[in-house]
Parts: sequence; C-alpha cells; structure tokens
Amino acid sequence: MGNALTHNGVSYPEQRLVLPINDLPNPYERVWPWGELPTGPIDPGDYEARASFIGIVEGADGTIYALSRCMGNSCEGRPEAPLMAFDPDGRLLRAWGERLMNSPHGLGIDREGNLWVADQGGHQVFKFSSDGELLMTLGVAGTAGDPPTGLTEPTAVAVAPNGAVFVTEGHNNSPDARVARVSKFAPDGTFIMSWGRTGPGIGEFSTPHSIAFDSQGRVFVADRNNNRIQIFDQDGNFLDLWYQFGRPSGIAISADDRIYVADSESFDFHNPGWKKGIRIGSARDGTVEYFIEDLEPTTISHSGAEAVGFDSRGNVYGGVVRRRMLERHVPRI
Repeated sequence: MGNALTHNGVSYPEQRLVLPINDLPNPYERVWPWGELPTGPIDPGDYEARASFIGIVEGADGTIYALSRCMGNSCEGRPEAPLMAFDPDGRLLRAWGERLMNSPHGLGIDREGNLWVADQGGHQVFKFSSDGELLMTLGVAGTAGDPPTGLTEPTAVAVAPNGAVFVTEGHNNSPDARVARVSKFAPDGTFIMSWGRTGPGIGEFSTPHSIAFDSQGRVFVADRNNNRIQIFDQDGNFLDLWYQFGRPSGIAISADDRIYVADSESFDFHNPGWKKGIRIGSARDGTVEYFIEDLEPTTISHSGAEAVGFDSRGNVYGGVVRRRMLERHVPRI
C-alpha cells in the first residue's frame, strides 16, 4: 500500500502521499431516527433495541429497502427479519428473511426490482423478489469455498443491466488472506469467471467490500484495506485507480453518475488524517464535491456509515453498524 504503482505506462502515487479530502461543503441535514423497525418505532435511547444497517437501495416505485444485521451486529441465532421495506416516509411495509442469514453484508437491486443479499458469515448470496420470495441461492450455507459451487465471505453483490451478477468475496484484512476477488455469474447463476487475489497491486485486493456500476457499465470495487477504489470493465480488465474518496466501505452510483462513497474506518492507523463520512462526487471524472462528515469523524473505533444509498428525491442514506443507525441526509432547501 506504500508503493507507487504503474500500469500500461500510467503511474499512480503512493496512497499515503495523497492529501486527505475533508474540507468540502455538506448540503444535507441529518435526520435520525428514520424508519420503523419490525419491533416498532426506534427509541434513540435504547441501544439494544436498535438494528445495525448494512445496505440501502431504492425500488422503481420509491420503496426504500434496507438490510440489517437484526437487532445487533449479527443475525446468527436471532429471530428478527434482516430485510425491510419502507415507504418514502419511513413507515415499515414488510420485513422478511428470518433465520436465513448469519452476517448480512451487502444489498443490491436489479432492473426487475429483485433484491440481492450477500451473507458474509453464511458464505451465500440470495436473490429475492421485492415481496420477499426467495428466487435463487449461490454458495453453500456455512461453508467457505470457490465458484462454481462455493463462495467465501461474500461482501457485496451488484447486477449489471444485462443481468450478469458480480460478487465481491473476502473479508479478511490479512496479507495472507486466501480469497480477495470478484466473481461473475450469468443471470441464471451459472459461474462465468473470477478475478483478483490478495495484495496491494493493480487488480489485487485486500477486503473488497462493495461493488457498483456506473452508466458506462464500468465496475467500481471498494478495495477497502488498500484505501482505494479500483475500476474495471466487466471482463475484469483494469481501467483506473482512485484514492480521493478515502477508505471505502460502501459505494453507490446513480444513473447520472453521481458516486456516493461511505468511509467508516479512516482517521486512525488505517488511513491517517482522513475523516470518516460520506464523500459525494462524479463517477465520470472522479471529482469529489461534497462531504457528509460523520458524527464521530475522528474516533479511533470504526463508527461511520459503512453502507450508503440514495433515493430519487435527493436523499442520501447511511447504514451505520457500530452505532446501529439508519441515517437519512436530506438536501437543505
């Protein structure tokens, strides 16, 4: 992570020499609590009655879908439903997925409105209809493995416009981690290919934590433990490398190429000087325009939003794990 990189004649600076991007406007007002839980309205003062959120997406009809780790930081042995659907005002419409997942980690949505969930602890990916019907499962429950039949710690899933399914795998920060890759599947779940391995080089990963597509179909991977975003085509060919969005835990990109990047781990030894929060900019040229600073931007513990989402009304959502929050950031008028 401390060495300069070169690819096809293009040189990239050492990450540690990139100046932190913290001093940017924040055109949003934070709203919390937002959204009901299956147990009822959120009591801000009751930490044990709150849920850790790790995914947020909007459906075509304006429904907001959120993925939680149940009433805690794990769904293992718990009775609550991790998937929730809200109306635009935060009223709970339905919840599902009880006792199916171990450690939910990423939420995606395809063009048909189906929801895709990565269960890191259970080594599986699930496809649901928007009303909660289980349509497909990838991986073997409770068993780490390799495609075509297995997955290892899937962290996120994104579906391309043509229906191809992309899964980031590997949540181990160790330089000796066995798995750090992106795996690609056909719409019917047939394995196509994988790329990447553990390391700091071009096309290598250390904890690939989130994945998203821009309007050109480019694949953006949050290479978190390397403090960078890597960009590929859909065949795994490297295109670009960005440091300017901080230490990325979550990535979301809108149809008009607004990119939202959640940084939940910076400031301490992982990425000194960079504050925690959500950086917003352009997926076309990498410009960073806004910064929603976290409530605890310089704490040593991992406190910021780990998941990020947006809706068609201009709101931005942060899924906060340790503090167990689903934050809504509303544009200032």
